[in-house]
Amino acid sequence: MHRPLALFAPLVLLWALLAELNHALSGLHCHVFGGALFVAYAALHQPLRSGLAASLLGGLVCDANTPIPFGTHFVLFAAAHLFLHRVRDRVPRQDNVAAVVVVLLLNLALFIAFSLLLLPAAASSSAVWPRLLVDLVASQLVLAFATPWFFALQDRALALAGKLATRPAGRPA
Repeated sequence: MHRPLALFAPLVLLWALLAELNHALSGLHCHVFGGALFVAYAALHQPLRSGLAASLLGGLVCDANTPIPFGTHFVLFAAAHLFLHRVRDRVPRQDNVAAVVVVLLLNLALFIAFSLLLLPAAASSSAVWPRLLVDLVASQLVLAFATPWFFALQDRALALAGKLATRPAGRPA
């Protein structure tokens, strides 16, 4: 039970940081999408059950604060997690460069999926696509720099949860 919660706590922090960044960028009409970070670490480094639980909880947090049909993040994060967990043996998981590449590719796939699912048919005009391209480039740049930090944060959260779980009862920390 400690592992999904230890994985979920940094996801809440990530959600808050992305919300603040998007608020700051709203004057520039730009939006940063970081969906891959909600999924990648848990799918690459954790057992299926606890990793999927953390990814699904992250999807619910993202769903709770976005003006899209509830469950969209939940379903897409679940699909991304299951796919990435299935192919993780082909990825050098301890390499930061490989982790960044995986996150960027996964974020691209999720960004395209969200764009195609949520764009109404009338909005398929040529005015929408440049804006989406700017959002995608901004998202990928932010994720390229944030991925090693966020993976290290989740490593430390798991280490802290492990220390708290193995501490004998009645002894102070």
